[in-house]
This record gives sequence, C-alpha cells and structure tokens, in this order.
Amino acid sequence: MRYLAPLLVGLLYVTLMSLVPERHRRRLNAVMVAGAGAAYLSGGGLGGWEFAFTAVATCVAYKGLDSWTFIGIGWLLHTAWDVVHHLKGHPIIPFAHDASFGCALCDPVIAVWCLGGGRAPWDWARRTDEFPGAGRSALRTRSATLKE
Repeated sequence: MRYLAPLLVGLLYVTLMSLVPERHRRRLNAVMVAGAGAAYLSGGGLGGWEFAFTAVATCVAYKGLDSWTFIGIGWLLHTAWDVVHHLKGHPIIPFAHDASFGCALCDPVIAVWCLGGGRAPWDWARRTDEFPGAGRSALRTRSATLKE
C-alpha cells in the first residue's frame, strides 16, 4: 500500500482536474504547482534552500500559466524536492514519516499527465487520430497531384 496509494492519489488528481473545464484547467494546475512549490516552507528542514526552491517553483509555475510543459516540469522539480526531503529533510506532513516519499511517487503521475497536455483521460480514449483530418488532406493533395 506504501507504493500503490500515492499512485492512486495521482490518478485521482488527474481525474478530478479533468472535470475542470478545459479553458480553466491549465491555469488552475499552474496555481497548484506553485502551491506545491511552497509546501515545505514552514518546516522542511533545509533552511534557505526552501526559499530558493520556492522561487524556482514560482517562476516555473508562472511560465505554466501558458504552458502545460512548464507545469509538468514543475511537478518533476517537486518530485526531486520530495526525494531530497525524504532523504535529508523533514516530511511534507510532519506526523507522517513517509509523506515525502509518497509525494515523490504521486507527483510524476501528475507530471506525465501535464506533459501530455492535461487532456481528460476519456478524451484520449475517444481520440482515434492525433491529427484529425490529416489523412483526408493528404488524400486530397495526392489526388490533386494525380489529376495534373
């Protein structure tokens, strides 16, 4: 359960965020990754490095307002920060010793979703072609060339 629960939390996050209308989804996720970047500020145990990481995470989250890629990068940076805290700092939840470890398993699930464009999973299942209409255009071009 130590490994499965964080992965399920990541999938739950993706599912719930997919319910947010697409026009708001990217910006809300940028805000979420900014918040995650500041999660260790009040007691992560790494002193001034906590502020440095929060500054980097804030910059990446700001770029994420317009880019799913930067949001994904932000979650991957937070994953690395979780690992550092699991090994050398304090856990993200003070009374749960393995909380940072769990967060390090959960965050990459979210990052992969963000790097994939933050689309709802059920949209991926319905999608049959990455470039709808591309085959039709290619056929038109080829038939036009053959007629000449």
